[in-house]
Amino acid sequence: MKINYKGIVFLITLLFSVSINAQEKIWSLQECVNHALENNISILQIKNTLLTNEQDIIAAKGQFLPSANAGIGTGVSIGSGFDPVSNQRINNEVTYSANYSIGASYTVFNGFRRTNLYKQSQLNLETNELELARIQDDISLNVVNSYLNILFNKENLETAKAQYEFSKKQLNQVKELVNAGVQPKANIYDAEATLSRDLQSVTVAENNYELSILTLSQILQVPFKGFQVEVIDVENPSAELLYADVEPILDYALANRNEIKVAEKNIENSKLGTEISKSGYYPSVTASYGLSSVWSERDSEFFKQSFFSELDINKGHSFRLNVNVPIFSQYQNKTAVAKSQIQEENALLNLEQAKLNLEANIQRAFTDAKSALRAYEAAKVSLESQQLAFGNAEERYNIGVMNAFDLEQSRLRLVNAESSLINAKYDFVFKTKVLDFYLGKPITQ
Repeated sequence: MKINYKGIVFLITLLFSVSINAQEKIWSLQECVNHALENNISILQIKNTLLTNEQDIIAAKGQFLPSANAGIGTGVSIGSGFDPVSNQRINNEVTYSANYSIGASYTVFNGFRRTNLYKQSQLNLETNELELARIQDDISLNVVNSYLNILFNKENLETAKAQYEFSKKQLNQVKELVNAGVQPKANIYDAEATLSRDLQSVTVAENNYELSILTLSQILQVPFKGFQVEVIDVENPSAELLYADVEPILDYALANRNEIKVAEKNIENSKLGTEISKSGYYPSVTASYGLSSVWSERDSEFFKQSFFSELDINKGHSFRLNVNVPIFSQYQNKTAVAKSQIQEENALLNLEQAKLNLEANIQRAFTDAKSALRAYEAAKVSLESQQLAFGNAEERYNIGVMNAFDLEQSRLRLVNAESSLINAKYDFVFKTKVLDFYLGKPITQ
């Protein structure tokens, strides 16, 4: 048999390529958010809570239906006793018996308790659905923040590497000038010290970058090894990202934010709880129906009806209507109603607190965004000035009118200005994303 080695090599290469591509999956921002929303443990837990709420609704519906039961039994009695059919006394005999029963009962009225329990079960489902949406919003914002932090640290790392490469070139240039006799040999030591500091800055930046990737991978609950994100080019943002007025954000958030809706649902729930407690003051009415029969036979009986004939003869029907009127419940109903009313007051206070917290968070976010914009614009101006200053210092150093120490100080000011601009840029972008979040806009764009 002739072996196709070229085909085998091609297949192995293809499989290896597919394996490498699978390992080097690059996550986009939208993919990160979607994965977190699908796999976060808190979200999965509250989804299970929703399933429980659905079962509670089914159980509450079932309370409106009658309950039914059936039973069958058989027995043997030895000695004195009473015949289960004739109810006559028997002495020292073996008696065989069998019976069956079918019954149904229905609660006609119980102070509207069933109705309110059904409404409460529906309300619990609606409340937890809103709570799920709130948790999903918070997780999405957390993912976006972590994603932007990776981009921020990556840009810082690139800046640190660029500075390191510049220092290497500067060291080579100093060596050439020293060899030419233009500069003293001490300048070489200064340039080498600068290169060492820049290498340390690269190491710190690499560590921060790795830690930011680790943080996002832990949020997504995916392996850290091989985890990479898509690099989004966050170009120079403009002041147009900032909203002119905070009032539209406040109005929208107070009307649409899930934490406010949850607080409102809790008020409805507490009111239903009070009505359920009040049902203890009302009488309850229950109707029931039963069908039963019995068969028996003793050893001394010579003539006996057949088993099914006797069951048919002895069958009987029963109808009952029970009315239970509460007179004194040892203060149980009174205290239950009082505690439910206290819960109503707390629910109202929780709504007010939720509104105050939301308003404070939005006002703070708006103020932070305005401050971030001013810091970003100031950082741009500062960087431009430091670039001009360093260019001038480099020219003066090259012609010998500035020493290495002063040049290094100018370079450090330039590096700090570049870092400040990167920090201010990402801080401003995230602060505007927070405002988009409160305004209900997509934050993954």
